Amino acid sequence: MNWLLPRLTAGVLAMLAGGFAGFMVSNVEHTVVWRVLAGGAIGVALAAMLDTARGYRLIEWLRGSQEQQAPRDAGFWGELGYRVERSIRLREQGLEQERLRLEQFLSAIEASPNGVLILDASEQIVWCNSVSADHFGLDPQRDRRQRVTNLVRSPAFVAYLQQQSFAEPVNFPNPRGDGTLSVLLRPYGEGMKLVLSQDITDRERNEAMRRDFVANVSHEIRTPLTVLAGFIETMGKLPLTEVERARVLELMTQQAQRMQTLVSDLLTLAQLEGSPRPAADRWVALAPLLAQVESDALALSAGRHAIAFADAAGVEIAGAQSELLSAIHNLVSNAVRYTPEGGRITLAWQRAPDGGGELSVSDSGVGIAREHIPRLTERFYRVDGSRSRDTGGTGLGLSIVKHVVQRHGAELQIDSEPGKGSRFRIVFPAARVRAEGETR
Repeated sequence: MNWLLPRLTAGVLAMLAGGFAGFMVSNVEHTVVWRVLAGGAIGVALAAMLDTARGYRLIEWLRGSQEQQAPRDAGFWGELGYRVERSIRLREQGLEQERLRLEQFLSAIEASPNGVLILDASEQIVWCNSVSADHFGLDPQRDRRQRVTNLVRSPAFVAYLQQQSFAEPVNFPNPRGDGTLSVLLRPYGEGMKLVLSQDITDRERNEAMRRDFVANVSHEIRTPLTVLAGFIETMGKLPLTEVERARVLELMTQQAQRMQTLVSDLLTLAQLEGSPRPAADRWVALAPLLAQVESDALALSAGRHAIAFADAAGVEIAGAQSELLSAIHNLVSNAVRYTPEGGRITLAWQRAPDGGGELSVSDSGVGIAREHIPRLTERFYRVDGSRSRDTGGTGLGLSIVKHVVQRHGAELQIDSEPGKGSRFRIVFPAARVRAEGETR
């Protein structure tokens, strides 16, 4: 009520001033009273007009955008304008802070590796991040306020939205047709729904590889064990001649060696996957490695092939000697196993113009069809399973080669054509190759 007294005082003063002015201009006695009253009324009217003008200026400001400063009049209207403007500015600051918080929150969701889709009570799209838009094939701007089931027509997804229990996620093929999505829905608020999506293609692929790996290992070990068990039973129940006994023992030894080789390759793979990368400052001479591999290849071939090894004297590779030896040995032994008698096997080495190097193993064997090449480094993958077992392969050699090559920053390239042989190349980067005595 502090504003009431000043306004009453101003009205009284205006009336007195008007009355005094009327008295001063009157010169007839009986008109003095009327002139005083008329002057007072005029004074009050002028004060009311001034007050109304101030109020009108404030109303005009309120009708506008309020971007300009409120009218700075004295008295009641000035105080009212100031407080209204202050209230508006405080509200704008609060809205701006809330907008910034919302932007930060949405930016955090946008940075999420998972898809986030918000639906209203009518299952219309309120907002989605770019990952969710990519998962469901949506446009974050154009598809807002669209019913999600009109855009995502996967039967599994539609059925999941219509059910009442969302404790477990649902998996279904990506609407774009390149993988599998896992979708989890969480209701909140008044009918709102939060849809979380995740691309599980790699996870499912890894799970399938793990299952295949366990199944393959079980199969690979079960086969020689079955053979051994059969031979043991035969030797225990049937009378055998010395020749027959020797033959059975020879076959049992082969199966035992096969299991030993398989276990050794599995341990090698486990070690490669679980150990840190080889240091880039430990240099290994290439020539002694090739000499050892050549000796093993000649023993394995037993004169059935023409084998030629390049001279790599003075060349050093940065890495682990045992891993490099294992990779080269696997490539050469594969070439010997899968090349018919009378074929040719060549190991070549050459420096690249950029300072790197290329180690290649070529053969004149049966070759590999194009569709098999991308899968050759998978564990237990065989182009011809029966032939691989006959030659003593475990199906893990090229997988070991791939891991060794990757751990040394190199690249494995495979060129092959049925009936014309194969060529496996390990391309080393310049940082891993040097001449003997050269400093890096």
